[in-house]
Amino acid sequence: MTVREPSLETGRPDARRIINGLSVDVEEYFQVGAFETTIAKGDWDSIKGRVEHNTGMVLDLFARCRVKATFFTLGWVAARHPALIQRIVAEGHEIASHGWDHARVFTMQPDQFRADIDKARKAIEDAAGVAVTGYRAPSFSIDARTPWAHPILAEAGYAYSSSVAPIAHDHYGWREAPRFAFHPVEGAAMIELPVTTVELGSRRFGAGGGGFFRILPYPLSRWALNRVNGHDRQPAIFYFHPWEVDSDQPRVAGAPLRSRLRHYTQLSAMADKLEQLTRDFQWGRIDEIALPLVAAGRP
Repeated sequence: MTVREPSLETGRPDARRIINGLSVDVEEYFQVGAFETTIAKGDWDSIKGRVEHNTGMVLDLFARCRVKATFFTLGWVAARHPALIQRIVAEGHEIASHGWDHARVFTMQPDQFRADIDKARKAIEDAAGVAVTGYRAPSFSIDARTPWAHPILAEAGYAYSSSVAPIAHDHYGWREAPRFAFHPVEGAAMIELPVTTVELGSRRFGAGGGGFFRILPYPLSRWALNRVNGHDRQPAIFYFHPWEVDSDQPRVAGAPLRSRLRHYTQLSAMADKLEQLTRDFQWGRIDEIALPLVAAGRP
C-alpha cells in the first residue's frame, strides 16, 4: 500500500469551522453482517422491506436539521427502490455506492469485486440519473487482505473510497492503516477517507458512528469528535444506517444473542442523538471533503 497523506489546507484550521463528513449506509435491516448466518440472501426478496420507510425517516430528520449527507447505497436496494434514490438526489444529498449485495470485499476475488462494483454502480446511476464517484465497502472490508481493491476502484474511475476502519474489531478493521485521508494507489488521485477513530495514549477507539455512537452515551461521541476536530485538526467521517432509527423493525428470530444485542440496543434513542449531533458539529457530504483533496493530489 502506498500512503501519501494529503494536506487538508495550509495552516491549522479553526476546529469550529471544520466540516465533518456525514454518511448513511443504505441497506435493509436483514442485510447486515450480524444476520448473515441467519438470513440467506436467497430469501431477501420474500421479506417485507423497510428501507424505503426508514431512509425516509432519515431524510426527514436531515431536512429538519438542515444538513446534507452522502448515502452509500446497495445496488440491490437501488434496483428495487428507484424512487427512493431519486428522492435522495432531489433533496441535495450525494448518492454513492455500497456495493451490490453487502458481500464483504475480503470474501471476493479481484474479478468478483470488479463485477460487484460495476453492477452496483449501474443500478444506482440508472435510478439516480447522476454519476457515482464514491464507494464504501460493506462492513469497511477493504483491509490488508485486499491489496488489489483500491487499484480496481481507481481504474474504475472512483474519486474516493471510504472503506477502511483503522481499528481492531471482530468484524472488520485494518489497524495499521492511516487514520485520516490518504492516497492508497501510487500515481492515482483517488482518496481513501477512513472512518473516524480517536486515540488516547497508545489506544485507539472507534468514533465514527454506527454501534459505538448508538449504544454508548452521547457525551463520549461528542468528546471524541471534538478531539478529532480540535486536537487532530481533521474532519470526522461519520456513518450510520437507516435501520438504526427504526425501532419498529421486526426482530429476527434465531439470531445469536450477541448479534441481537448489537443490532437492537438503543434504537429508540438514535434519532434524538443524531439531532443533537447536528447541533454540536458542522456536517456536509463526503464528496465535499474528498473532491478538494483529489484535485490537490492529482499527479
